[in-house]
Amino acid sequence: QDAFVAFHVNKVLVSKYLKPLQIGELAPDQPTVEPTKNEMLVKDFRELRATVERMGLLEPNQLFFFLLLAHILLLDTAAWLILFYFGTSLLPFVFSLLLLTISQVQASWLQHDLGHLSVFRKTKWNHLLHKFVMCHLIGASAKWWTLLHSQHHAKPNCFHKDPDIDMHPFLFTLGKKFSVELGIKKKKYMPYNHQHKYFFITLPPLLFPTYFHCHTFYIAYTKKYWADLAWMLTFYIRFFYTYGSLLETKTLTSLISLHRMLESSWFVWVSQMNHIPMDIDYDKNLDWVSTQLLATCNVEQSLFNDWFTGHLNFQIEHHLFPTMPRHNYCKVAPLVKSLCAKHGIEYQCKPLLTAFADIVHSLKTSGELWHDAYLHK
Repeated sequence: QDAFVAFHVNKVLVSKYLKPLQIGELAPDQPTVEPTKNEMLVKDFRELRATVERMGLLEPNQLFFFLLLAHILLLDTAAWLILFYFGTSLLPFVFSLLLLTISQVQASWLQHDLGHLSVFRKTKWNHLLHKFVMCHLIGASAKWWTLLHSQHHAKPNCFHKDPDIDMHPFLFTLGKKFSVELGIKKKKYMPYNHQHKYFFITLPPLLFPTYFHCHTFYIAYTKKYWADLAWMLTFYIRFFYTYGSLLETKTLTSLISLHRMLESSWFVWVSQMNHIPMDIDYDKNLDWVSTQLLATCNVEQSLFNDWFTGHLNFQIEHHLFPTMPRHNYCKVAPLVKSLCAKHGIEYQCKPLLTAFADIVHSLKTSGELWHDAYLHK
């Protein structure tokens, strides 16, 4: 299937684990494509993927990723050196905080590449460096991320299947259909008609400092990811040893809290701009391409946008080819755009600030739909 091909780099190795699970082949009179799937789109996409492989667009440029890692480590080191050489007064503290935040966010984009096996040709090297970046540099579980993010990619924006939209309905109501359903059922966990306002002071600044950090330790412990937990402890030992030798307890607490809040805000705005404004519904069992395109949109390319978003401005291409190295998204984008045009599928691409504004607009629309349905007798 297309999902299997998209996710796995070493298909021969994976097939060895699948052999004991094989239960049979389709009967000759059974269709290979279900009625809900666009057979011509699937056929054209598979031809596109073959073209992508022939063009070598799934091959990583390791110098590109080495330079990414180098600039992350340099920023991380510079954040500490500023406090070491210039003291811990307000100005050095602010500069150190900014560099630390940039380093952490860029590390989160790099761990995303490693988690998708797009940095090295050999899977084991991706996994090893993923633990170093995610666990040691960021302080979160690599396996925890893979567990949740794989579900997101398999069924993006599908309620009950995509963990990225689990905030519905407890904190926000998402999507037009679900908002109306929630209103008709008279369910109210939050004042959703104001969610576009309280979004600014809830999810962006608080996702990392609260939920993510508790959840990553909880999953790592309950699923016995002992190697990840050991790697994660090295982050905290390193951080409190290096910064604890320079800062008093209150200042150290402020540094880690503020940088996590800034990092969280940056991450949430970037990660949600491609999905929240798009269609959110139950799983319709559509084909792989349609499922990805209905749930994703792009942001215009520029050197800043590519760096700022970790190339997640090419979200459409990333979802169609999750193991593709990010430096090749711009090369495959025209081919994907042509595929969409051929089949009459909208290929959305927006300016960065418009994409941010669309998050708020979609939350406002959903909240108003809930409110109208809730008040309707």
